[in-house]
Amino acid sequence: MLQFKKWILPVVLAGVTVLSACGNSGNSGSAVETTAQSDSVKEEGSTAVASEKAAEDNAYAVSEEKLSFKTKNLNKEDVDDSIFADKDLTILNVWGTFCGPCINEMPELGAWAKEMPDNVQIIGLVADIAGETDEQQIDTAKTILEKTGADFQNIIPNSDFSDLLSNVVGVPTTYFINKEGKIVGKPIVGAQVSKYKSFVEGYLASLS
Repeated sequence: MLQFKKWILPVVLAGVTVLSACGNSGNSGSAVETTAQSDSVKEEGSTAVASEKAAEDNAYAVSEEKLSFKTKNLNKEDVDDSIFADKDLTILNVWGTFCGPCINEMPELGAWAKEMPDNVQIIGLVADIAGETDEQQIDTAKTILEKTGADFQNIIPNSDFSDLLSNVVGVPTTYFINKEGKIVGKPIVGAQVSKYKSFVEGYLASLS
């Protein structure tokens, strides 16, 4: 496990792969049993629908605290939290130069960045850069982004990101942030670009 220097907390090196599986088994029974099961399924179905609706309503819940920071991007230009204000949604992709899944998804993220509507943007946060004087890691990140065609803005973490990074259990971790600088919904852990896109589509639809 990589120990991030000073204020950056440890994160899991490997990207998280989310696996799901389901199975069915056949049953036989009398007509009475079948009817009873049918009624039970209807009740369970109604409960499931209600639960899904509640989950949907909470999917875009907004955090109370604003993400506030002043830092530099990889070109040493000043960047602060005002970058959120001009967009309805910002995708903040927390990644590391050591992380294979992070790097592997960069070409897709770069292509997506070029196709995004005007009210959406993606920004990278390179978690294993230890400040703006960490020239070696900055150069490594630049090389990765250039080779993968991911030319969206990437920023350097500092102590302003301590609270955010303390919740990162693995990279990549992707946050969604509204124009007020507040986190929307739950972060997605692991390289799952299709899920990022689905979240963005759903959130934008919820605004209309």
